[in-house]
Amino acid sequence: MSFMDTLKDKLGLAKDKAGDMARQHPDKVDSGIDKAARTADSKTGGKYSEKIDTGADKARDAADKLGGEGGGRDTGGTV
Repeated sequence: MSFMDTLKDKLGLAKDKAGDMARQHPDKVDSGIDKAARTADSKTGGKYSEKIDTGADKARDAADKLGGEGGGRDTGGTV
């Protein structure tokens, strides 16, 4: 097995585990995203708030897709 094949297998396992967590603990995933966004916003003095909000919304959407929810929640854009 080549290095790239091994890497793809490992990444596939990591993606599966992340999907399981997103399915089992969506509230914790959202909380983590919110905390990371608040920290980034605080560290930048609010200068990039809009971009951070957009990034947090995209992270929530990705977590929803990874967890198989299909993005049915209202993210509201608040951090």
